[in-house]
Amino acid sequence: MKRLISLLLVVLMVFSLAACGGNGADDDTGSDADVEDTGDDAEVPAASGDIQKIGISMPTKDLQRWTLDGENLKAELEAEGFEADLQFANNDVGEQVAQIENMLASGADVIVIAAIDGSALTTVLDGAKANGVIVISYDRLIMNSDAVSYYATFDLERVGEMQGQYIADALDLENTDETYNIEIFTGPTDDNNVNFFYGGAMKVLQPYIDDGTLVVPSGQVSLAETATNAWSTEEAQKRMENIISANYGDGTVLDAVLSSNDSVANGVTNAVVNGYPGDNFPIITGQDCETTAVKNIIRGQQSMSVFKDTRELAQAVVDMIVALANGEEPPVNDTETYDNGTGIIPSNLLDPIAVDIDNYEEVLIGSGYYTEDDLK
Repeated sequence: MKRLISLLLVVLMVFSLAACGGNGADDDTGSDADVEDTGDDAEVPAASGDIQKIGISMPTKDLQRWTLDGENLKAELEAEGFEADLQFANNDVGEQVAQIENMLASGADVIVIAAIDGSALTTVLDGAKANGVIVISYDRLIMNSDAVSYYATFDLERVGEMQGQYIADALDLENTDETYNIEIFTGPTDDNNVNFFYGGAMKVLQPYIDDGTLVVPSGQVSLAETATNAWSTEEAQKRMENIISANYGDGTVLDAVLSSNDSVANGVTNAVVNGYPGDNFPIITGQDCETTAVKNIIRGQQSMSVFKDTRELAQAVVDMIVALANGEEPPVNDTETYDNGTGIIPSNLLDPIAVDIDNYEEVLIGSGYYTEDDLK
């Protein structure tokens, strides 16, 4: 009986080998091909239907826009059936790194990151790449990491162009023979977006500075000279107070302030209200349409803000993740502009809208972004 069983086992082994496809050399070749495919996937994380858990890393809750961005994104992802882990990093790079590490350890399939410092995440994202986790850079481009697969944002240079053009149109710089005074406020130099905001605005304004139509009495024009750490309202207010004291106390008229976002604009506005001796209120630009800024627009203390609808940006990221989960290419519309130091990052760019006293009701209230009560 034992001999019969042994014979039957031998026969079964022979049939099993035949079914697996032949000789050992062919099997080795197939294994090598599989290894090569896996290597390719490591370079650009492969999407699969197994995507379920999404990490969302936002920089801070101190700015209204990041709270809205995070909450909108979490709600939209959960509505699609994903599990969403939303974390805010209190503008602390170390805390953001630790939160991303925890997301990786807890099995996140995709991590959406609005970076505090776009150049500080290279090491932690090496771990994401090694584990096949897809990284989507949200609004702020993450630099110097080949783990970043996609980027979702608004047309950043266009934001700056809108701010610069608003000033140019309001002062009629193209046709005037007058000279006007302007001061310039940007954001932190570790936020890569600032390069685009500043670059777009200066593309419009620099020719007028060069020909003397616009004068900067403080002499502070370069990106480094005009930077505002952490987009801080307090820092912007202190700098504006110093500029007013040093350059406008003698009755010199301040005609305009280029401010790259609303937090900075709020600081500029506070300084002007508290210490500018002139009768005129300068043109002040902004970005994000935060409630404080819109209320200042209604009061006549801020001239405009660039509206970036966080609902649309959240939906754009959700569309990317849904496509990835379905094994499809995510929607992108720019494959030329945004190089993070390791190559061009495929991007989905949304259109911003310039908002001022003439259209804030239509754009902000009419779209349901705010209610009338929100802006009282």
